[in-house]
Amino acid sequence: MDYIVPTGLEEAFGHLARGPVHIVAGGTDYYPSRRRGALACDLLDVTRIAELQGVTRGDAGWRIGAATRWSDVIHADLPPAFNGLKAAAREVGSIQIQNAGTVAGNLCNASPAADGVPPLLTLDAQVELGSSQGLRMLALSDFITGPRRTALQPGEMVTAIHVPEPPNGATSGFAKLGARRYLVISITMTAALLTLDQRGFIAEARVAVGACSPVACRLPALEASLIGQDPSAPSIDSALLSPLAPIDDVRGSAAYRADAVSEQIAEALRAAGGKHG
Repeated sequence: MDYIVPTGLEEAFGHLARGPVHIVAGGTDYYPSRRRGALACDLLDVTRIAELQGVTRGDAGWRIGAATRWSDVIHADLPPAFNGLKAAAREVGSIQIQNAGTVAGNLCNASPAADGVPPLLTLDAQVELGSSQGLRMLALSDFITGPRRTALQPGEMVTAIHVPEPPNGATSGFAKLGARRYLVISITMTAALLTLDQRGFIAEARVAVGACSPVACRLPALEASLIGQDPSAPSIDSALLSPLAPIDDVRGSAAYRADAVSEQIAEALRAAGGKHG
């Protein structure tokens, strides 16, 4: 088994094409999930590839390099539409995990409880996939196909996450429910992105819920119902939460999740609208 540390994308793509190889960055998901025993293939550490680093702004919006760490997101100079993503970044494990774990790693792990997915869904994020054959783009909603499953093809890796320029004046929030305050896997989590009209009422809403379905998802019917509402006292119609499919597991029952998520959505909306409490 070799531990390979490429310094450029073309070198990394070459190793992927020859395969088999496992990609690691922070390794905060990869190593804890491994079973005992020798590694079956080489490891490709992509953390030294400059093209995969950092958060930058271009004409079309924002680019988050695949190996950008969660602590980098927290400290990046980003508009209020990214507040929910920053709040989620602060919930990704401990500070040590945030300093090592990467944005793309969180997506590629494809856990239904991945904290980064709901806020990126509300930002209409696109995933950039690269290989020796070139680049392609997928909506984040199409990239994660199920628990621990993604649309990555053999020889491909995530190279960046792209976020189109958010609506003018957009703000966002994030709410997480766990068994304790810190270092916990989500029981439910919700991200909300809002724009408000001149009266302070909701003009546009985007809401995404995680840990309540095989893949975190947006709730378009609920979003439409929120137009014109006061974000400090939103009315959540439980009938519009039907895309969710919570399960029973060691962290909580399906019934508990279903009861909790309505209030959590309201909490995320209040946070997005600057109306806490």
